[in-house]
Amino acid sequence: MGIKSLFGFGQARDKPIRNYSNGEYSFNFGRSTSGKSVNEMTAMQTTAVYACVRILSEAIASLPIHVYRYKDGGKEMVCDHPLYTLLHDEPNPEMTSFVFRETLMSHLLIWGNAYAQIIRNGKGEVLSLYPLLPNKMSVERDRNGVLYYVYSRYTDENPNMKKMGDITLRQEDVLHIPGLGFDGLIGYSPTMSSMLYGLVPLM
Repeated sequence: MGIKSLFGFGQARDKPIRNYSNGEYSFNFGRSTSGKSVNEMTAMQTTAVYACVRILSEAIASLPIHVYRYKDGGKEMVCDHPLYTLLHDEPNPEMTSFVFRETLMSHLLIWGNAYAQIIRNGKGEVLSLYPLLPNKMSVERDRNGVLYYVYSRYTDENPNMKKMGDITLRQEDVLHIPGLGFDGLIGYSPTMSSMLYGLVPLM
């Protein structure tokens, strides 16, 4: 048995073509090994995928989270820091810390990236954190090599954005947690990789 047939690359439809465009990786694998077209949203309709994402997301969200300060070669927990309340209790008025971390973890597991918009006051202090949908986000570089983010907003999922269309966000206004990727900046979808190579069966 050759390498191509072993990994399912014997037919033209299964040959991966990887593109890097506008700061994003796209995977044009076509259909899965079952012959069904899949994406991150349809993958979540599979019981096994949903169960795995839910268990891992809830497990991470239930872990304790604290803010520490380095002191005299060690560290101490700081409960009076402004970020402690945001991370430990309530990142924004609409969700608890558990829900926020569960949401970001599910995004990381499904899309390979997790994003949150950082809302600041006039002094630059962080007031709140709001999750952003990874499938609507792209990462770009300007002519000076500085990263910025473009969020495609056509629904009312984020109360801090008033305009519709492509919204540019500065690097310092986005919390980006990338998963495993090719450049350490953009993660690729672990869910899609598993589905396309038959590690998780499609019903």
